[in-house]
Amino acid sequence: MSTAIEHVSDTARWVALYRAMESERPDALFHDPFARKLAGERGERILASMRKGRAWAWPMIVRTAVMDELILRAIQRDGVGTVLNLAAGLDTRPYRLPLPPALRWVEADFPDVIAYKQEQLARQRPTCALERVGIDLTDLAGRRALFERLGAAAHRVLVVSEGLLIYLTPEAVGSLAADLAVPPSFRWWLIDLASPRLLKMMEKSWGQAVAAGNAPFLFAPAQGTRVFEPHGWREAEYRSMWEESLRLKRTMPLA
Repeated sequence: MSTAIEHVSDTARWVALYRAMESERPDALFHDPFARKLAGERGERILASMRKGRAWAWPMIVRTAVMDELILRAIQRDGVGTVLNLAAGLDTRPYRLPLPPALRWVEADFPDVIAYKQEQLARQRPTCALERVGIDLTDLAGRRALFERLGAAAHRVLVVSEGLLIYLTPEAVGSLAADLAVPPSFRWWLIDLASPRLLKMMEKSWGQAVAAGNAPFLFAPAQGTRVFEPHGWREAEYRSMWEESLRLKRTMPLA
C-alpha cells in the first residue's frame, strides 16, 4: 500500500491527524476525541510521507480553531439555523462543538468518505440534527438540487468549505460560488483562501506529493476575495492566518 496521498479525499485523514495532535496538547485550542480514530493508520502513514509534515501543522490547527469560533458566533449572534459543510471530510464539529439541538447540520462529501465516517462514528451522538449527503460536488445537477432543497427549507444558512477551494480550478470555484449565490437563504460562506505566497511555500514542501496523489494545489488568487464578487459574494470579514497564529500562539516553528 502506498504511504502517500492517492486521492483528494485522503487529505481528510491527514488533517484529522493534525487535530488529534492538537487535542493531545495540555494547552489544546480545541478537543477532538474522534480525530485519531478517524485518521487511522492511513493518516499516520500519509503524515510520515509528507516533507516537514509535523512542522506544517500550525496553519491547519489555526484554521480549525478560527473556524470553530466563527461558526459558533454565526449561530449565536446571527441566528444561523442551518450549516452546510461542503467537502466535510472527517470534520467532527457536530459532535465536539456545543451546538443547539435544533441546529440543522448537513455534511456533503464523496459517498465513500460519508460511509467511512458513518461507520466510525456509529456509536456517537451528535449535539445537533445531523444529515449526511454522499455526493460528488463536481456533479452540477446534483449539487444544485441539494442547494435548492436546503435553501427552500431554511432561512439563514451558513455554508462552510474548509480545505476545499485550494484543490479546485479557478473555473470550478467560480461555478461553485455562482451556484451557492442562488438560494436567498444562503447568507454566509465561510472559506479559507490561500495566497500565492502561501501556495508557493506549501508547494515547496508538499507539491509533488499532493500532485502525485491527484490532489494538486490549484487555487490561490492574487486578487484575494475580490475574485468572488462577479459571482455574487463580497467579503464581510477577513482573518489573517499569520495574525491569528500569533493570537492563538500556534506560529510557524522558529518563527
